[in-house]
Amino acid sequence: MPKRVLFVASLHHPEELQSDIRSSASGDPTPLFPSSMGQHFWERAMRAAGYQVDVFWRNLPGYGPRDIARLRGDVFRERLTPGKIATALLRRLPAQVNPDYRRRNQLLLEAARRFQPGIIWLSGDNREIFPQTLQALKRAHGCKIIYVTGVSPIVFSHANERDAARLYDLVLVNDYYHGVQWRELGAKRVECLPYVAIDPDFHYPQPKTEVPKDYLCDIGFVGTLVPGSLYSERVAALESLREFDLGIWSMHEVPEALRPFQRGYALGREMLRVLSSVKISLNAHGDFMRYGGNMRLFETAAVGTFQIADDRPGLREWFDVGEHLATYSDTEDLRAKVQYYLAHDDERRRMAAAARRHVLENHRYDQRLARVEEMLGTL
Repeated sequence: MPKRVLFVASLHHPEELQSDIRSSASGDPTPLFPSSMGQHFWERAMRAAGYQVDVFWRNLPGYGPRDIARLRGDVFRERLTPGKIATALLRRLPAQVNPDYRRRNQLLLEAARRFQPGIIWLSGDNREIFPQTLQALKRAHGCKIIYVTGVSPIVFSHANERDAARLYDLVLVNDYYHGVQWRELGAKRVECLPYVAIDPDFHYPQPKTEVPKDYLCDIGFVGTLVPGSLYSERVAALESLREFDLGIWSMHEVPEALRPFQRGYALGREMLRVLSSVKISLNAHGDFMRYGGNMRLFETAAVGTFQIADDRPGLREWFDVGEHLATYSDTEDLRAKVQYYLAHDDERRRMAAAARRHVLENHRYDQRLARVEEMLGTL
């Protein structure tokens, strides 16, 4: 199979990508993804392995210049607005009747004709690309379609994604239970890899002496907290820690009870600086991840910071609980664990160092890519 991968994805942090492009070293390939998105590290691993890569931004409007400067990062808020209501009403219509979506599908076919991909790497949350377009790509180029998602198809998927499930040659998920759901929708092969990992050249401890003072706190959390229907357990965990020295970083709205603890937002390297600066990183998965395996699980370990995570089955598959990290069963247990580990610096640092060694040895993106190549070889 030709080592030519066309990513089909939505750009979530356009300003970050523009900044990364401006700061990239002369002679280096222009990055396709910002360092705040996991695809950036797949891109790096693929380039290092000799792949040719390109990207089609499916959330760029179909008409007008294909310029990422036209995009703005989404900020999620709980309250209803006229814009959210209008968007919700539009999304109730079949995607195929949207003329702008039809134009985007035509542009994707043209981009693939120029690039001649051997693999289409389709990121989840796809509402724009039609199943018939994916079928046309397979017929025209004989390419494999890898569908990559970190969320539940029951909770998040769109009709386009579900209707195309039988066209996916391989579905990569973090959460094993999500994989079962995709098999029920007709996907040929599903693997709980997980597809998130670490890049040693990027994910490493950042100096604490070079960060703002408000980055230094006992307990830190970086992530999304709204809507409450999807992150209720995460919110409850943080609310139970309000009497501690707590810092929250989120680019989205924060529930009112937690707003006094919000210290801004952190993406890319800034997120690594935050994680490197806190004594304990809280990693509470979303309500929809019952098996576990989010990006923060591996990133926190890579920067050498101790983490306490909610007890999910996947954690025990990828890490040794008690050796690499601690888990909690409920908010009372969480509070007790936080108090204990804040009082035992040496134990906390030993486990954090062990976790960093573990992910460097076992959870790198180049290793994930090698596993994907093995799977593709058996299709």
